[in-house]
Amino acid sequence: MSIYTPDRFDRAVLHLDLDSFFVSVECLKNSQFIGKPLLIGGSSKRGVVASCSYEARRFGIHSAMPMKMAKRLCPHAIVLRGDMESYSYYSHLVTEVIAEEAPLFEKASVDEFYLDLTGMDKYFGCHQWSSKLRNKIIRESGLPISFGLSVNKLVAKVGTGEGKPNGEKAVPVGKEKEFLGPLSTRKIPGVGREAYKKLCFMGVKKVQTLSAIPVRLLEREFGKLGRSIWNKANAIDPSPVVPYTEKKSISKERTFSQDTLDLAGIKSLLMRMVEELAFELRTSEKLCSCVTVKIRYADFNTYTRQKSLTYTANDQILINTVKDLFDLLYERRQLIRLVGVRFSGLVHGNYQISLFDDNERQINLLREMDQIRRRFGNNAIKLAHSMDREVDVSRSGSLLGAKYDRRII
Repeated sequence: MSIYTPDRFDRAVLHLDLDSFFVSVECLKNSQFIGKPLLIGGSSKRGVVASCSYEARRFGIHSAMPMKMAKRLCPHAIVLRGDMESYSYYSHLVTEVIAEEAPLFEKASVDEFYLDLTGMDKYFGCHQWSSKLRNKIIRESGLPISFGLSVNKLVAKVGTGEGKPNGEKAVPVGKEKEFLGPLSTRKIPGVGREAYKKLCFMGVKKVQTLSAIPVRLLEREFGKLGRSIWNKANAIDPSPVVPYTEKKSISKERTFSQDTLDLAGIKSLLMRMVEELAFELRTSEKLCSCVTVKIRYADFNTYTRQKSLTYTANDQILINTVKDLFDLLYERRQLIRLVGVRFSGLVHGNYQISLFDDNERQINLLREMDQIRRRFGNNAIKLAHSMDREVDVSRSGSLLGAKYDRRII
């Protein structure tokens, strides 16, 4: 067992990661799945694997792989749609256990946490304390979890990966570069598929080799990413553990100047709200798990309807959900005074091709649209069904002064 004994000037950062989180929850609910190749994800032609068991990984299956390909690699694998309600419950349960014990922690995603244990070794052994916390999480949740312990978030996260499954890895102070050196550059967070291919083409396959390359050369080849991966290869990561404060929701509402029955205009407005909120989610690196639609009629009676869904920040998924909720909610056939959309159940996390029904084309489209928005503004590009229309409403209930943006998808 590695011994972690920092002096008073060193940081101590613990990274906790629930192993194959979705799969582990399903196995906890149904013991018949234990030891079998299990796939969680969309079963449609364009569905992808959101999570897979270690038994399935032996066949070459991994997260974000098209489900169609995964089934070819392992025809006898069990495929489940997934139960977001259960995943949210267990994520919250683990968060509560950590909150009871940790002096400072950051919830990085539904199944990933960072804890700042700096100074605790003066009174407790950081490794010993971390092991006790891990055992408590396993005991109270029934889920396997691994951890990495080091002087910063980067090395701790890589350590967790090396400690999996259901294990521990502590990197002694001063041994960070020695620990990272023999590893593949693919294991460095931030080195994606394309960057890894380029590094391999350059003959750089190990972190040790990467760390010795002049930073200016990497900047020339990779731009800003070059300095970032050089820092990581040299175990440099000053980023702090951000205290966990859960923002409960984000929302938008619009009160019309005149009550309206123009359902096409109202739906267009709702779609635009969704796009803006989804962009806000991705910009702040958040995902939501609950969508609520609100209607206020001309007589001031207000109604809401909500739906839980897989953690997402995908425009199309959220737009379809809002459309369905509005159709279910609008029953009175009266003039509408106000509409609103709220996203709740927020967690920190980057949107990736690891959710149930996404495909690579949709994700690439979102990324390109977001780049345009960041450069030219939020209204620079939008989907065709949310074309910008003036929301000032006449007494007859029609939306006036329709305005269209030429840059539409």
